[in-house]
Amino acid sequence: MRAVIKGHASINGETVRYRQWAPEYERIQAEFGFSFDREVAASERLVSLLPKPALERAEQRIRARVRGRDTIVVGLAPRSGAPPVWMLPRAEVPPALVVADGATERCLAGGLVPDVVVTDLDGPIPSEVTANVRGSLVLIHAHGDNVPALERWVPEFPGELAGSWAGPPERGLVDFGGFTDGDRAAYLAEYVGAPRILLFGFDFHHVDPGDPSPEVKGRKLAAARRALDLLAREGRSRIELWASDGTLSPYVPQSTQ
Repeated sequence: MRAVIKGHASINGETVRYRQWAPEYERIQAEFGFSFDREVAASERLVSLLPKPALERAEQRIRARVRGRDTIVVGLAPRSGAPPVWMLPRAEVPPALVVADGATERCLAGGLVPDVVVTDLDGPIPSEVTANVRGSLVLIHAHGDNVPALERWVPEFPGELAGSWAGPPERGLVDFGGFTDGDRAAYLAEYVGAPRILLFGFDFHHVDPGDPSPEVKGRKLAAARRALDLLAREGRSRIELWASDGTLSPYVPQSTQ
């Protein structure tokens, strides 16, 4: 079944988005052999670990940080560094910064504090805690393989939090679509109303030489590319690729659904 992402219902829009995205995630589950029972167990553990305010009004709190702002979505491509924000034209409303997991460390090193950090807690997590202390909302994602990381790190975050998982939005957890931290960050930005999304630090062809599972990582990058292709075709935001030299180019979908 082909996933379709068109429009949002005014009532319970998260549920509508989930139903539109779910067929694509079912394809990913089958491709990688993910156990949905493990996803459910991880989500339940995340709910038990998050403070009560983190489970309330997550969509609205994220939307307040991003809606109506061009949004830089920062990935962790090898050698990409922090986005060169000084190269962007000066705007009355500065762009929002939504950062995927390990790219948080690079942004902080470049003097940039994310508006939102999207993480499944498999990167340099102390930098994400630091960003949270400095004002970033951290959206923590539960999946079948990260329960130990949830138990170790969720209590360490002192600032504003929200939770997500790959199932229907319920129990205070959100699911805006997407698979890896990077493409989930782009789906988040589109869903909450970013008119333009600049993808910085995205590389779908090269795996970090230090990755312990390069073959699996390569397959995950291909799945992430499919997810972004779908978003670019069907979503409302204009999506562009932003190179480290400042070059902007339209994101052109390549994969077929």
